[in-house]
Amino acid sequence: MQNSTQKIIYTTVSIDTETASLVAKICKRYSLKKSEVVKLAFGYIDKAHINPADAPESVKSELAKINKRQDDIIRFIRNYEEKELNPMIRTSHSIAVKFDGIAKALEAAVLSQVKENQEKYNTVLQKISDQFGKNSEVINNQGKQLTALYQLQKKDNSKLLQLINLYSDLATCGVMDGKRKENLRAEINDLINEK
Repeated sequence: MQNSTQKIIYTTVSIDTETASLVAKICKRYSLKKSEVVKLAFGYIDKAHINPADAPESVKSELAKINKRQDDIIRFIRNYEEKELNPMIRTSHSIAVKFDGIAKALEAAVLSQVKENQEKYNTVLQKISDQFGKNSEVINNQGKQLTALYQLQKKDNSKLLQLINLYSDLATCGVMDGKRKENLRAEINDLINEK
């Protein structure tokens, strides 16, 4: 708060009539005193670091500078996209394609193994069935065992096919599907750890 006993010393500045009418017009428009207009104008010039001797720049030239800056920014973005983002996208796509190929090859290998095992099981079952024909008590006991073995194998085959399906889904997930990948990995771990 200013001390009311402090004296303000006023000085005068001579201006031409055209400038005086401009000051009067601004005073009327904004309901200010002439001294306030002068004080605010000089404060603005000082704060904005404007040289009053320099001619004011036109709006057109200022807009041209802004447009040039925007063009520079757009060029930078396009350049960054071309040099950084596009190679990353291509690399990610290449990795996804390779992973998909590996997953499909793994799926084919697992399916062929399952088919081969199924044929072996069928051969074993046929031999066991022939043996069962010789002794009815052995047939009944071993029949129960084979049913349990078949159910276990069926469950294992089903579990294996579910694993293949989940790995296939995981392989087809895009680079940006992090949440989906985590869910698929959790399902795969649950399926593997299931007793």
